[in-house]
Amino acid sequence: MKFRPLHDRVVIRRAEGDTKSKGGIIIPDNAKEKPQEGEVIAVGPGARDESGALIVPDVKAGDLILFGKWSGTEVKIDGEDLLIMKEADIMGVIEKSKTAATEKSGAAKTVATKPVTAKKAA
Repeated sequence: MKFRPLHDRVVIRRAEGDTKSKGGIIIPDNAKEKPQEGEVIAVGPGARDESGALIVPDVKAGDLILFGKWSGTEVKIDGEDLLIMKEADIMGVIEKSKTAATEKSGAAKTVATKPVTAKKAA
């Protein structure tokens, strides 16, 4: 990509939305709701505070992030639809942990049980 964001702006590739509903109905492109998460492609050097010191962004290229529904400006760069937004519009970084990956695959299923106590009949 031949684009470098300025200041505290971030370039994001929106995650792919589901093409089927939970019931198995195929959703057409124009009826799909745009996902509110995406991958950071490029990050600017950061903003400057009142004293002129550089504030380094908290996100980096490759991070999976969550952002507001109406955040950012949609642009087309090198034929790809991307979003450009300020770092302040990003709600957080989605951490991928090993336990979440195994739970999603069904490999680690645990069942919480309560101890059973017997009641005496009077």
